[in-house]
Formats: sequence, C-alpha cells, structure tokens
Amino acid sequence: MFDVPSILYIVVPCYNECEVFPYTVKELTNLMEDLVEKNKISSFSRILFVDDGSKDNTWELISNSFESNKYVCGLKLAGNVGHQNALFAGLMAAASKCDITISIDADLQDDVAAIYEMVDKYYEGNDIVYGVRSDRKNDTFFKRTTAQSFYKLMNGMGVKTVYNHADFRLMSVRAVEQLSNYKERNLFLRGIVPLIGYKTDCVYYERKERLAGTSKYPLKKMINFAFDGITSFSIKPSFFHFYFRLNNYYLLTYCSNLFSYRIFYRKYCARMDFTYAFNLVFRWSTACFNRCYRAVYRQNLYGVKRTSSI
Repeated sequence: MFDVPSILYIVVPCYNECEVFPYTVKELTNLMEDLVEKNKISSFSRILFVDDGSKDNTWELISNSFESNKYVCGLKLAGNVGHQNALFAGLMAAASKCDITISIDADLQDDVAAIYEMVDKYYEGNDIVYGVRSDRKNDTFFKRTTAQSFYKLMNGMGVKTVYNHADFRLMSVRAVEQLSNYKERNLFLRGIVPLIGYKTDCVYYERKERLAGTSKYPLKKMINFAFDGITSFSIKPSFFHFYFRLNNYYLLTYCSNLFSYRIFYRKYCARMDFTYAFNLVFRWSTACFNRCYRAVYRQNLYGVKRTSSI
C-alpha cells in the first residue's frame, strides 16, 4: 500500500513549557531518529512545536532547537488562544507538508512509545488512531471521578467520543483535511474527530507523571472545556434547562393558587408568575441567540506571529 515511508509531523502545543521543553525535545528527537532508522517514516519528518502565546522563553527554546536540531520546527501564535485552537493551528500548518500527523501534549504524560504502534496501524490502513488511557491510577480521586463522569455524561447526551481519549492521536492528511471543513468556533476536537469517519483504531497506554512544570489546565479551565464540549455537540442541555424552568413555573403557579385565598399572597404571587414566565422565555431566547451568534460570527481561531521553517 505504501511504497515509500510516509512523512510524519508530530504537533506539540506549548504554553509556558520552558521547564519541560528540554526533556520533550530530547525524547521526541530520539523517537524520530529511531523511526527513520527503522524505515517507518521519512527523514523529512518533523516535530512542530506550536507556541500558544507563552509568557516565558518557550519560543526562544524552540528557535534555538530549530537551529541545532534538523527535526524541529516551530509556529508562534500572535496570542494565547487556548490548547484546542493551538493544536488546530498546528494541524492546519502541517497538513500541506506531511502524510501523517500525531498530536501530543508537551508534558509527555502520554507515552511516546505508543507512537510506534500508531504508525503501524496507519500502515494497516487506518486514517485515525486514538491513544487511549488503559487506566487512571496516576490521577487524583477528584480528577478520576470527574473525568469518568464527564465521558459518561457526554455519551448520555448523545455526543460521540472515545472513552479515556484526550488529544493524543494519529490522523492521516486526508483526515486533517476533513477536519478543516468543520467550522465550529468553540473547538472540542475529541468530539469533532470521531465525526470525520474513515477507518479508525485505538492504541492503549499508561499515562505517566509530568516530568517538569505545572499543569496548564486548572479546575476553571477544565469546567469551561467540559461546558464547551457538552453545549457544542448536543441540544439536550438547552431542553433540560427549559423543562427545569417550566416545571419550576408550574410549581410556583400551584403555590400561588394554594394561597390564593389570601389577598396578600394572591397579589404578589401573580406578580411572581408574570416575572417567572417572562424570565423563562427570555433565558430560552438568549440561549438560542448565543448559539446562533457563535455559529454565524466566524472570528479567527488564531493568528500566526512567526514560524521557524515548517
């Protein structure tokens, strides 16, 4: 099926990763050299680091590595646009240069050894290969519980996701091209990629501890990310909210009638009925407007400041 080794681009989003970057570039370079030596990928393969508007010297480290390491290239975004947009920017930049892309976080908690199996599965005819965690023993109880609840909630909402898969995945160039056709403004790639289709497979691995630096996903970002994922791919939350407010309205009406024999309660409950009914319609209309606005107002997902020979 493949006469010559394919060109692989490993896309690595980075935000304030100066502490872990030396470990990351060393480990990924060793991987690339081994894959080239085994004739699994072309010598034109690259590691594309995407600097998501870092405030530290991450871009300086990327630039220095570009000068000394033939496998390294870089893309610096004009500002901090978030992990998903930075990853998307890297994939779009790599699409015209390669046959395969693999996305992985800079902390290398995802096992790079799984990339060997990913590449093998690509040569077996798979366009998308998901890296899936085999367990969550390294997570705290809170993170493990909330993550598992999130995936179950997504499935319950009818969103097609791969359980225990984040953004560690291989995509063929035609899969990336199909991804570019999706115009979602609030990117949730782990929900979009399964919609692409094509032949897929999974590789299972154990997630490791972060080598250096700190997590760039505090609780607030995790909640916002989960909210985007749920609201971007399902209208059920809107219906749940609507019926919840409607039931509350009926309950308030019942209470109003229950105390209607008292002039005081009748007077003020009637006012509350009107206010609550208006609030119900207003909130529902606002929710619909916000979704339509974000879909129609197609602002740029990212801006590129400079590149290092992609």
